[in-house]
Amino acid sequence: MSGLVLKLGPRERVLINGAVIENGDRRSRLSIVTPNANVLRLRDAIHPEEAQTPVRRLCYTAQLILTGDAEPGDAKKQLLPRIEELSHILIDPDSRRLLAQASNALLTEQFYQCLKALRALIPREDRLLAASRQ
Repeated sequence: MSGLVLKLGPRERVLINGAVIENGDRRSRLSIVTPNANVLRLRDAIHPEEAQTPVRRLCYTAQLILTGDAEPGDAKKQLLPRIEELSHILIDPDSRRLLAQASNALLTEQFYQCLKALRALIPREDRLLAASRQ
C-alpha cells in the first residue's frame, strides 16, 4: 500500500481534508491512501503570530492551503517567487535541494510535500538569524 502513513501519539490531532481527527488513548498508525489529501499534524502547525521570518511565512502560506484557508492557485502565485528569492540567499547545496523540492511539489500540487521541504529549512534559518544577532 502506498500513500502517506501517519503515526499518531495518544490524543494527537491531525487535520485531514478540513476535518480535525483526534487519536484515541493509544498510539496508532493511519494510512492515507487518497492521492493529494490535505493533511496537517496540528502539533506541527505554525500559528499566525509565529510566522515572523521568511521561511516561517512560506510555511504558514503552504499550511493555509492544507487547511483549506487559501486558494491553491493564489497561494502558488505567492509562494513561487518567495521560494525563488530564498534560493538567492540560502545558497548551500542542501538548502537549494530543499527549495527545489518545495518548488517542484508546489508545481505538482503536492502541498504537504512542499510544506515538509520548507519546514526542513527552519532550523537553518534559526541558526542564521541567531548568528546575525551576535
